[in-house]
Amino acid sequence: MRKVIGIGETILDILFGQDGQPTAAVPGGSVFNGMVSLARAGVQVCFISETGNDQVGRIILDYMQSSGVGTDHVNVFPDGKSPVSLAFLDEKSDAHYIFYKDYPKQRLDVQWPRIEADDLVILGSYYALNPVLRDKVTELLTLAREAGALIYYDPNFRPTHRQEAIKLAATIIENLEYADIVRGSADDFESMYGLRDADRIYRDKVKFYCPTFLCTAGAERVSLRTACVSRDYEVAPIRTVSTVGAGDNFNAGILYGLLRERVRRDDLATLEAPVWDRIVAHGMAFAADVCCSLSNSISPEFAASLR
Repeated sequence: MRKVIGIGETILDILFGQDGQPTAAVPGGSVFNGMVSLARAGVQVCFISETGNDQVGRIILDYMQSSGVGTDHVNVFPDGKSPVSLAFLDEKSDAHYIFYKDYPKQRLDVQWPRIEADDLVILGSYYALNPVLRDKVTELLTLAREAGALIYYDPNFRPTHRQEAIKLAATIIENLEYADIVRGSADDFESMYGLRDADRIYRDKVKFYCPTFLCTAGAERVSLRTACVSRDYEVAPIRTVSTVGAGDNFNAGILYGLLRERVRRDDLATLEAPVWDRIVAHGMAFAADVCCSLSNSISPEFAASLR
């Protein structure tokens, strides 16, 4: 059975409403959010991460286990503290973050899971660029490539790292070279390259390294560019409660769609438009469900409807 392997941070997101008062505390993390959704949808998942040996860490580990995400490859570090983020929702229900992190010097001391041909490996955010973790991330990517896994990369490059874009450029390119699918938001590419147009991003920054590209633009559209398909999808309007996990769950929906359509790594180059239409529809549906609540992952009710 094909599985999804993710690597990324775990964090406790404390959400604040427009009145400045805390409204929810939810375990999260860019890749983490999608892994929980995939587990709820019945997909076999394996998550590689780290957390502290403290109360916040225990909340995160308990949440993972109750959501069907195993903790065998989560490093519980004895020193330092589990990370926490404060997410302030604006009038558009978009989140603005403040992060609090206190990691130890020894990071990600875990044993890698078994990776097999056509498993799906997802990585992204600063976690996939962090110089402290780079050797570990590269080791995993090399194992994934040697095994013939499909690698999915979401830069998720926040404006807070804009000043580091030039310094991190070589690492970003290396991730693009490893990737079989790249999915980023227009905001990500504006922070990295000062570009928002999907065609120009694909032509100038992505295509040479990875020919399969998805670009999301919030509530406006999803753009798909591959070696043989060019499509734009309008996003249906919804009543948004929070956009915190929207992009993460779009990723989860795409991975779910790839599994559902039985798409393997070698199929990507020739995958036809009707198949992509169904895959992207799953991505949009996952994202829409998450935007309708304060949760970072799809609801159990939505997950049940998939089965």
